[in-house]
Amino acid sequence: MMKRIAISPRADYERKLEEIGFSYHALDNYWNESVCYQFTTAEVDEIEAATEELHQMCLQAVQFVIDNRRFADLGIPEAFWQPIAASFARRDFHLYGRFDFAYDGNAPPKLLEYNADTPTSLLEASVAQWYWLEEKFPEADQFNSLHEKLVARWKGFGQPGETIHFASLAENEEDWVCVTYLMDTAAQAGFQVKHIFVEDIGWSYAQKTFVDLDGQPISALFKLYPWEFMMREEFGSRIVESKTRLVEPLWKSVLSCKGLLPILWEMHPSHPNLLPAYFRPGILSSYAKKPLYSREGANIELVEYGRTIAQDDGPYGAEGVIYQGLRKLTPYDGRYPVIGAWVVHDSAAGMGMREDAQPITTNKSSFVPHYFKD
Repeated sequence: MMKRIAISPRADYERKLEEIGFSYHALDNYWNESVCYQFTTAEVDEIEAATEELHQMCLQAVQFVIDNRRFADLGIPEAFWQPIAASFARRDFHLYGRFDFAYDGNAPPKLLEYNADTPTSLLEASVAQWYWLEEKFPEADQFNSLHEKLVARWKGFGQPGETIHFASLAENEEDWVCVTYLMDTAAQAGFQVKHIFVEDIGWSYAQKTFVDLDGQPISALFKLYPWEFMMREEFGSRIVESKTRLVEPLWKSVLSCKGLLPILWEMHPSHPNLLPAYFRPGILSSYAKKPLYSREGANIELVEYGRTIAQDDGPYGAEGVIYQGLRKLTPYDGRYPVIGAWVVHDSAAGMGMREDAQPITTNKSSFVPHYFKD
């Protein structure tokens, strides 16, 4: 049965985290190895199966949105509707994503949202908690094949030796760490890698491609920058005509919107891993009100029978909101855990645990390692 267990941290664990590039581990007590979560093999199997089934349902949802021209429900500008359809028809290369689940070992995992475009917390899920496991519970196992699957997936992209640019926002340490780790996985797959800040990406009118600070064409770009931002910015209009191959691809914009949740419910009503979700208010008496686009729990409001029981402020919500059936997280020692279940390409690849003292997971929620055994 899923448990939260108090344990002793490793000796000198701070240095060990910093040696792998996990520089922000102490910020707001983000990394917490004074506790861990224990699962059974059956529970991990259940999470893995739900992850893979939901991923396939999401791929079907992209085609459903295209076929039924439901882009407006997702707040996607019309200029991108046909390019998205073309991107999905080509099955443009996609790398990874993360489902966020409510789960306590009793009921099936319930999908809270899908971070399909710019998920972070990758280094901690892939590397940091694996080294923790080897020291603290070497006889146990962990749901974690992230690193191997990322390297293997990159091998299906382009030609070895090609240069892939990796972009993150300036002065965002968490994004820089995530991108630096992904650069390492691509380098291990045989590619040349080069970092660039999003703010430094230029455009060549002559070559019809994005360029770096040296004026070199960017033939391939991994961008840790949301599609909904790109579509509304000046250089976003160049995306369609650009020769630059982007990861994540344009079709992932359909899945990076919380409007996906009512689309999935419409397609699969009463599915055991879904919560009821709607674009219109008034259908649910208890619900989570979520912006179509938001990050780290911002602007989410939890309502139970007409009474707000939790909410988080933020700058999001202008594009619209959705209403998802309320699934109250089960508290463990006064902390509310959420499972981040990772997908690489089309396969489940591991999970990471986040927990908070309040029932909305935010950018200040702690990351806690896990293991499983029979």
